[in-house]
This record gives sequence, structure tokens and C-alpha cells, in this order.
Amino acid sequence: MGKTILEMSHITKEFPGVKALDDVTFKVEEGEIHFLVGENGAGKSTLMKVLSGVYPHGTYEGDIIIGGRIQKYNSIRDSERAGLAIIYQELALVPDLSVYENIYLGNEQRKGNGKVIDWNETIRKAKLQLEKVGLEVDPSAKVRSLGVGKQQLIEIAKALSKEVRILILDEPTAALNEDDCDNLLDLIVELKKQGVTCIMISHKLKEVLAIADTVTVLRDGKTVATLKRDELDEEVIIKNMVGREIENIYPERPNKKIGDVCFEVKNWTAYDFGVSREILSGVDLLVRKGEILGLAGLMGAGRTEFALSVFGNPRGYKLSGQMFLNGKKVSFTHPKDAIDNGLAYVSEDRKKDGLILEQDVKQNLSIASLQSLVTGAVINKNEEIRIAEEYRNNLKIKTPSVESKVKKLSGGNQQKVSLGKWLLVEPDILILDEPTRGIDVGAKYEIYTIMNKLVEEGMSIIMISSELPEILGMSDRIYVVCDGRITGELPREEASQEKIMKLATV
Repeated sequence: MGKTILEMSHITKEFPGVKALDDVTFKVEEGEIHFLVGENGAGKSTLMKVLSGVYPHGTYEGDIIIGGRIQKYNSIRDSERAGLAIIYQELALVPDLSVYENIYLGNEQRKGNGKVIDWNETIRKAKLQLEKVGLEVDPSAKVRSLGVGKQQLIEIAKALSKEVRILILDEPTAALNEDDCDNLLDLIVELKKQGVTCIMISHKLKEVLAIADTVTVLRDGKTVATLKRDELDEEVIIKNMVGREIENIYPERPNKKIGDVCFEVKNWTAYDFGVSREILSGVDLLVRKGEILGLAGLMGAGRTEFALSVFGNPRGYKLSGQMFLNGKKVSFTHPKDAIDNGLAYVSEDRKKDGLILEQDVKQNLSIASLQSLVTGAVINKNEEIRIAEEYRNNLKIKTPSVESKVKKLSGGNQQKVSLGKWLLVEPDILILDEPTRGIDVGAKYEIYTIMNKLVEEGMSIIMISSELPEILGMSDRIYVVCDGRITGELPREEASQEKIMKLATV
């Protein structure tokens, strides 16, 4: 048994009408990698906000004990002094500042005891921090010029510059490709060797099983299990997370009725003026009625660009080629044209592009189909509430009310609202871009079940996903994209992770 570095004892945190944490207790040993897992809304992020001082002492019940001493933080600055640093899923970097300025932002290196910043010392120390995280970049480079994986490492370098003892990472791999994800996990193992204790929140059970020393499972704001390394098993973790066994993560679809081709593009090419290059080249792709078509490939391969190009081209790409709906040649100059022709697109970034977080659930659900709710020049509010309640029940959206703000919902329930918004327009073809990113295994199962039901009713789905098990588990047929080209087509029964990765890297 190692030395306990952190204990959160009997933590209870309430918001108006909601008990987010209910008598949560867990311990972390010095130098271990400790995962917090649970469904969306289980209380993981709230618990870490209590630990890091986002919610100050007095706003919760219970004790935070570090190194045997009870901590009473009034702010994040107090938790940093105690040796804690937290890195959120939405990175807190300033894009137009340099790497070294970001690393020492708020922790400026000054000359002597004066107020003047010693830039030479800042750059020297920044290089040392970058070496610690294994990142080879010019410290004077602007952060916006770097990819998400490198930005994540800069966040960690920033934390290490404050002599962190306990590093908290909230969904650190959610937006990373497979290579960047593997690099980050390797770094966390290396930090463990250097004596840094890591607490990670993750929905990806593969990475939990790969590097976790201990796993604490939360459900409905309560601690339900703490599992040591030799007890870790995917089925055990899932059962504790959702309170039931999920025998098949990808639900069966016995009533497959795949029909004729309903959507097709030929020699589809797109030029992006923003990057001055062709991002799609000669794409030939078709979708059949009642089919789930998987689009696989590495990040940056052109999958999202394809979705945007056919959904009314909102980014203004220069397009060439032909598009057909039910055999009829079509051309869209605006997303409204696509919607009017039965095409809908659920964005990969629900918070930025998919939802209006300050508005309530009913407003977000109805925003794409307001025209159908207008009587004269006025929105029929009663009808809007009725329809929102119907979709809330059908999609099992957990919310106290359809008039609750979307920003207060968990990630999985936000995703259901984003999906419901487009189901309301009753599309024939639905493009789902990373439909389960950042949501837990229970919510994923519910999304998959909804997808199966939709295609059984005759809808067609194009699913873009970076998770190969998801592509293999849900798709009827798979196209692989690499550098803006279709490099292969695989029926489900012939597809494997190895075949897909080979085609994704040609």
C-alpha cells in the first residue's frame, strides 16, 4: 500500500434542484494514475472542480485532504499553491500568444524581485518544460499554428512549470487522433515515473485498461466502486458505470431493409481557399436507403470537409463534380437548400456548431424547423413545448424541464438535443459527425439504438467516426478516406481495424 497523497472525504455538492455529488469519498496514492469514470452527469467534472477550487470551500460539504492536511481553497490559485493543476477538455490557451508566453502566463518569470518580465529566462525555462513533455516546437511559434495534440502537450508543460504534484486531466484525449492519444498516454506513464500523480477523467475504456493503476466509478453523484489494477475488466467497469450489464455495446439490428441508392456523388472535388489547396479529390460515394454508411480515416483526412461540402457548402469551398438525390441531379448553395431536400448534418462540435448553450432545450430542438411552428408571424409556443416534450421522451433526454438551459445538461444529453434538432426536420439522409465523441458507454448505447431505429424506419445515415470499433460495430458498409480521396470500400463482414488503418495511411 502506497502513501495517500489525496483524500476527498464525504463530498456533497448541490445546485438548485440537483444534488450533483452525494457523499463522495475516494483516495489517491502518491505517484499513481487514478481514473475517474462514470456516465455523463455522474459528477466527475463537478468533483474535480471542487478539488481544484473552482467551487471554493464553503460551497460544498466534506473535506479535501492533501498530504494529511485539510485544504480550504478560496480560488484555483490556492489549489495551485498546494501543487494541483487541472487541464480541461476545452484548452485554456491564448491562440495568438507564443508557446513560451502561454506556458508562463500567470506565472511570469521576473528579473529579481522587480516587475519586469525576464523574457530570456522565460524562453530558457519554456524549452526545459517542452523537453519534459517530449514536444519539439519553436517556443516562439504562435499556439494557433499548432495542432490539437501539440496544444494539449503545451497545457501539460504549463502545469509542470508550476511544480505540480497532482495533475488532473478532464477528457484529455477526446479531440485527439489515435497517434496523439497514444503519445499522451505514454507521457502520463512517464510523468508517473517522475513522481507526478495523475487523475484522469475518461470515457475511453481502452485507455483506462491500458494505463490505470486504480479506477473510481461514480454513478448518479455517488461513489459505487474503486477497482485496483488486477481487478480491471471492461465488463466490470461498464456494469458499475451504468448499473446494469450491457451485453453488446453495439446493439443488433435484425430487421435490415437496405434499398436502392438514394444519395450519390461522382468525381466530387473541393478546393479550400483558406488553406489554398484541394481538400477533396475525385470522390465517388453512394448511400442506399436504410443503410448506415461509415466514413473512416485519420483526423484531417477530409471526412468533415466532405460532410460540409454536400450540406450546402457553408465554408465556401470551390466545388466540382455531381451530386444526386434519388437519381435526380441536385446542387446546393446554402444549408437551407440541403435541409429542404431532406439532408441534415449533426456537427462534430456540439458546443461550438451544434447548440446554442445559453438557450433552453426546447429552443435548441426547434431552431432548425421553426418555419413549421410559425402561425402568421408568431411562433406557436404551446406547439413548440409539446414537440420538445415529445422528443425529450423519445430520445430519453435527462433534463428537469425543456425550459432548462442546454449548457446545464451532460455531454450525452447535449448530444441527444443536437440529434433531436435535426430529427425534427424529418430528413431522409442524416450525416452524423463523431456522434458519440465525449460521451459515456451508456449514452453511446442509447445513441446507437436511436440510429438503428431510424434506419429501420427508412432513413439513411452517413456516420463519420474516428473510433474504429464504432465504425466496425455500426456500419453496413465502410468507405475509408485518406488525404481527401476514397482509398477503399469495405462491406461490414470483410472489414477489420487492420484493413481500415492500411487504407487510411496509403
